[in-house]
Amino acid sequence: MLLGKVVGTVVCDQRVHTMAGSKLLIVEKVDYKGESTGAYEIAVDAVGAGTNDVVLYTMESSARQTEITKDRPVDAVIVGIVDTVELSGDAKFQKIPAWQAPPVRF
Repeated sequence: MLLGKVVGTVVCDQRVHTMAGSKLLIVEKVDYKGESTGAYEIAVDAVGAGTNDVVLYTMESSARQTEITKDRPVDAVIVGIVDTVELSGDAKFQKIPAWQAPPVRF
């Protein structure tokens, strides 16, 4: 499994029927601190992730092991939204609760 940050979405009006209804997200691969590695993947969202979420995702044959991706042409799937990454008792990443996030300005 890999860590990534959702940085965008992909919309396809035309796709194979087995992929109908699948939400496609652009995931930027990150290290355990949440820092970018410069690599990107397009992944099916199995958990309701959104932009800027740090996620856990899997690739290749493991990506076809969820209920929504089984027997489908999928190379990457998001399987979790990360709350904390801890290494040797030290928190390297901590998700900010929505109520503590800065206000959105339009």
